[in-house]
Amino acid sequence: MSNHMHLIFRSIKVVKPELLLGDFKRFTSKTIVKAIQENYKESRKEFLLEKFKMYQTNHQTSRIICSGDIIITPYSKKLRSNKVIKEKIDYIHNNPVKAGLVYKAEDYVYSSTTDYAGEEGLIKNILIFEYYG
Repeated sequence: MSNHMHLIFRSIKVVKPELLLGDFKRFTSKTIVKAIQENYKESRKEFLLEKFKMYQTNHQTSRIICSGDIIITPYSKKLRSNKVIKEKIDYIHNNPVKAGLVYKAEDYVYSSTTDYAGEEGLIKNILIFEYYG
């Protein structure tokens, strides 16, 4: 989706999910800021960088600002069963279809649905969840 993202992740180390999420958010926000700074075609550069700076000043917790005033605030939930994992993956994959962005879920370029359809998506090494119901 253009204004938010869903992420299902699993750690192979025993680490609190909040710590992993914090690392992910720090890395992502720094990467976004760098991409904005280095993109000479970005017409909203000053606006976006000012939003990041303002938000960082006013909030001590690390959050990510996307375009405009949209703030991504994490909602984390432990997925404790294969059934729930499958439901969440299906929900995530069908989001772009429900939003009217694509007709078929695997056509949304920023989704792992492509990997589930047997092709390789943008992100490498996606672990395909197999559900045996």
